[in-house]
Amino acid sequence: MIDFVLGHYNYWIVIFLMMTGFYAVISRGNLIKKIAGLNIFQASVFMLYISVGNVKGGTMPIIVEGMTTYSNPLPHVLILTAIVVGVATTAVGLALAVRIREEYGTIEEDEIHAQDESL
Repeated sequence: MIDFVLGHYNYWIVIFLMMTGFYAVISRGNLIKKIAGLNIFQASVFMLYISVGNVKGGTMPIIVEGMTTYSNPLPHVLILTAIVVGVATTAVGLALAVRIREEYGTIEEDEIHAQDESL
């Protein structure tokens, strides 16, 4: 049992990061902290895909004599695309937070809701 747990430490790290990011999103009222939590969650998904794409004893997917086991390159390519999308999404989220701060004078979710209800 202990070998199973230690042998899959990367999945435990993914679970820890995923739950940390999820907790930051649902427990915080600050919009910037929510964006940071989403980025942590996103990084855990990246690590999960990279872990799944790794094949024990596999080599690069280049046909070489004597090699029969290859690692799948598709998860790695998808992660490169996801990183670009993640950076763009973070930039849009931060731009929205700046605009919300200009409009409401705060980035705290409770204060924004209170101002909307008072109108």
